[in-house]
Amino acid sequence: MTHYEVATLGAGCFWCVEAVFQRLAGVISVVSGYTGGRRPNPTYEQICTGATGHAEVAQITFDPTLLSFEALLEVFWSTHDPTTLNRQGNDVGTQYRSAIFYHNAAQKEAAEASKAIAQQAFEHPIVTEITPLEVFYPAEDYHQNYFNTHPNQSYCAFVVAPKVEKLRKVFASRLKPGI
Repeated sequence: MTHYEVATLGAGCFWCVEAVFQRLAGVISVVSGYTGGRRPNPTYEQICTGATGHAEVAQITFDPTLLSFEALLEVFWSTHDPTTLNRQGNDVGTQYRSAIFYHNAAQKEAAEASKAIAQQAFEHPIVTEITPLEVFYPAEDYHQNYFNTHPNQSYCAFVVAPKVEKLRKVFASRLKPGI
């Protein structure tokens, strides 16, 4: 029986994060959701106010025999700007912060080492928070698999699609077959 692992990452809008990580070989599932805040069972409308303290995140279940946590982090650093505080492009607010919510001590150590290595590629300091995952709340059903079901929606076409295209160019050898 294969033992899967879970990673929880925030890199702006969860539609972007979900769309990127769904395409990697070794990823079993990706669930958009919320974590890192104070309000239990938050809704999207509450998250959008910025008052909950939660970030939009993707929870990624992966097969570590096919894809390591370190490889996931390499994609994470390459597909968003970890140097902008509480912002990705035009998405502004604490809910769009760059964050790694680690599940265990090994993930914490790997995240900190990966951040130090990634910093070499950026002119400005990385502001990504590395913090323990406490509770993950799945987002509403209509947010799940969003880019795949709404590729022509304007946000998807202008914001998500370029991130997916960058993934295809930079990480072509790590993609699922047929992607």
